[in-house]
Amino acid sequence: MNMYIGNLSYNVKESDLREVMEEFGTVDSVKLIIDRDTRRSKGFAFIEMPEVSEAQNAIRELNGATYEGRPMVVKEALPRN
Repeated sequence: MNMYIGNLSYNVKESDLREVMEEFGTVDSVKLIIDRDTRRSKGFAFIEMPEVSEAQNAIRELNGATYEGRPMVVKEALPRN
């Protein structure tokens, strides 16, 4: 399942997110979105977890949880229209 993680601190790194998400199961990929011009995080990421039940558990536990001083938004990523 592909998940959207939003409202992240600009200091969060892909390795930090991977560590947090691996507490819930296997993580295939972590993609922190970076601004092309400033080379700074845009404050959101996409994470791919192969096991749907593990991903749903992560969403349930982490959505609204405070991480690095900010409440995270964690939900299933929807395809672009």
